[in-house]
Amino acid sequence: MLTIAKITVENLETGCVTDRPHPRISFALESDRPGAALRTAAITVGDWHTETAEQLHIPYAGPPLHPLTDYTVEIRATDDAGETAQAAAGFSTGRLGTPWTAKWITDGEYTFGREESPAPMTFRRRFTPRGRAKRAILHAAALGIYELTLNGEKVGTQYFAPGFTSYEHQIQYQSYDVTGQLRKSNELIAVVAGGWACGFFNYNRKNKISADKQALLLELRVFYEDGSDEILGTDTDWDVTTQGSYRFAEFYDGETYDATVDLAKAPFHPAAVTAPRGTPKLLADYGSPVRVRETLTPISCQKAASGEIIYDFGQNFAGVVCAQISGRHGQRITFRHAEVLVDGELFVKPLRTAKATATYLCRDGEQTYSPRLTYMGFRYAGVSGIDEADLTLSAYALASDIPEAGSFECSNAPVNRFVQNIRWGGLSNFVDIPTDCPQRDERQGWTGDIAVFASTACYHFDMSRFFDKWLLDMRAEQGRSGGIPMVVPRQGDRWPTMATSCWGDSCITVPWTEYLARGDAALLKAQYPAMKRFLKAAKFWSELLAVGKYRRIWRFPFHFGDWCAPEGGARDWIARGKWVGTAYFANSCAIMAEIASLLDETEDAAYYRRLRTEIIRSYRRVFTDGYGKLKDEFQTAYVLPLFFGMTDGAETAAMADNLARLVKEADNHLTTGFTGTPYLLFALSDNGHLREAYDLLLQDTCPSWLYEVRSGGTTIWERWDALRPDGTVNTAPLTKGKKDDGSGGMVSFNHYANGAAGDWLYRRVLGLEPASGGYRTFRVRPMPGGGLTWAKGSHLTPYGKISVDWRIENGAFTLALRVPVGSACELTLPNGETHSLRSGIHQYQSPV
Repeated sequence: MLTIAKITVENLETGCVTDRPHPRISFALESDRPGAALRTAAITVGDWHTETAEQLHIPYAGPPLHPLTDYTVEIRATDDAGETAQAAAGFSTGRLGTPWTAKWITDGEYTFGREESPAPMTFRRRFTPRGRAKRAILHAAALGIYELTLNGEKVGTQYFAPGFTSYEHQIQYQSYDVTGQLRKSNELIAVVAGGWACGFFNYNRKNKISADKQALLLELRVFYEDGSDEILGTDTDWDVTTQGSYRFAEFYDGETYDATVDLAKAPFHPAAVTAPRGTPKLLADYGSPVRVRETLTPISCQKAASGEIIYDFGQNFAGVVCAQISGRHGQRITFRHAEVLVDGELFVKPLRTAKATATYLCRDGEQTYSPRLTYMGFRYAGVSGIDEADLTLSAYALASDIPEAGSFECSNAPVNRFVQNIRWGGLSNFVDIPTDCPQRDERQGWTGDIAVFASTACYHFDMSRFFDKWLLDMRAEQGRSGGIPMVVPRQGDRWPTMATSCWGDSCITVPWTEYLARGDAALLKAQYPAMKRFLKAAKFWSELLAVGKYRRIWRFPFHFGDWCAPEGGARDWIARGKWVGTAYFANSCAIMAEIASLLDETEDAAYYRRLRTEIIRSYRRVFTDGYGKLKDEFQTAYVLPLFFGMTDGAETAAMADNLARLVKEADNHLTTGFTGTPYLLFALSDNGHLREAYDLLLQDTCPSWLYEVRSGGTTIWERWDALRPDGTVNTAPLTKGKKDDGSGGMVSFNHYANGAAGDWLYRRVLGLEPASGGYRTFRVRPMPGGGLTWAKGSHLTPYGKISVDWRIENGAFTLALRVPVGSACELTLPNGETHSLRSGIHQYQSPV
């Protein structure tokens, strides 16, 4: 039987509100008939109808859509045996350019200085509908982050709306159906904190980066049963105060909430009209809103010598506590947060200047408090000001609403914990943008971290909307010369916008990875001009002050190089920039040639292939002896050309042997930094050193992935020795020989970059990787080793779920594989036997 398992519009199954004039429709099929494939599908939206043999990203191409309208997508699919299936899904349009009657409003009497966090503003509007409401839709945006309540009930489920964007270029607005919350007499409350727009942000602790102070834009449109409608928009009829219940709110330092405040008696005054800087576009929410992903309960509770009650949630994560309190009027309760304990106390030095503290002033009786305008990265919460008997504490793990897409499990328990650490590291740092860490005074969208982690992220999660949003900001903030900001959105960062390897290459590697995962060529087309400009800039810098064989060696203007390698310090890592830069340059040219071919840019494809050949020639001539040995040896300098396909013939084997030798000389440890670690295991396993790859994976002394697991880590660490073998926390400066280099020690216990090795678990241990966009074609080629007796996993592709389950028992290798309808698989068993497979469940056995 053929069924339509899923329909998405703009990559959402439900709740899509879009301002795109041509929203894209995708669907997945299921069938109990082996080999089933789609013959044709009829798609209908209103008066528009089309026939297609495609399943993914089919653009609506009918008459112009109307704003603020609900639409139904109806699909009738027919497979190659004539079986049919039908299903429907809905989406809504946003404003589609409809002018706002509302005005941006703020507190015209309030000011704050460069050394202050802005006080949260509380806006209020009371109103009475003029008739019986049929439907009520609320649209809201802010400079800052907002929380809405209508008649005391929260509006929506997301945190930190309207989200973090490049405010100069675009601001999201959210749409809420509040029909069920309307009463005869209504009170609408909006609290707006500084958030990313005007609160303190980045490690320089800047404020007023995108706005001088908070502002709110809101429109409530009520449709009445008599056919009329009414718009209630923000204007000077709204009241505002900074003396509401939220007394303080900031991402780094936390939140203060006073439950004793009676808003009815607060000193409100009329709001003032304002405007954003520039003319940003207002767009219907197109990202992945931050929501509660999981609720955690403490695994232990103990009283520290300081008197704090320390709750251990057993997991490092990004989020907030939720406290059920039996309190008395005016009682002050303080919640502090940390990732680790030292001598039984919260160790907060790695937070640098961030206070990560929530303070709650009680009213009398039973009450519940959970911060709404901040979040922390923590495992431990220290509580003071209340007896343990009067408090029940839990916590909400917050992350962007990205669907879970992948799973992996094997016969080795520490490896399974490593996979969970990768997952939690991703969730903790996918908070509206891809952050570096969730706890200290940073939480920025560092491009290098996501450049290396994107592939692993795309196995674990459906990153489509998340990456769409972030890459739109990247394109908006690309420098005139083609450089990519070190962080996106740039938001007050002091680094110049310039072309630099890995960090800048993210403009190519991230969309390419997303294309392979989800099959959306429109993303590549949108990103293509930015990619070209970046590579033009890289070429310029590689030619600067260079002649002869050095003409394609990318040295200038700056590279992070082998960042965070376990050997040396920051200066040593940066000094390796020309090796890293040149190899990444070659790789991006290879990807660009593929992308250009997909987009029918044949001349560009040929150009980037030629440029890549020139870069590879220079790498060999400048850095190697021509026979596969580096003149200056370090692991990353072997890893990158091997993984990026820059070697040939006997040279490949020699480089792989030399890499394996360096690993052995390091007592079977890695010495790679951010830029080499994701590809180290591939460079070994794919070039005759599978055993060495497994030995590295299973190494559990420092530095290694399983050392973090053995040391009790529940996420991925920024520095391999963040917790030293002697149990002390590594807060040493990054620059060797200096007591203080301004880095604050730079130690995070929740930093996903080195978790990029998860890619190898999926692609080599499980054996699953895409061969074309969206897994329309894919490969399964398991590479068992390391004493593993079984591995199983799955990935939810746009066509449906792929599952792989292999086991070694009694000298036989058995494999079960599920291929979704619409996909084709090339299976290679460990004995070299190959099979071409279509949809269905397949089982095979071969000798080990």
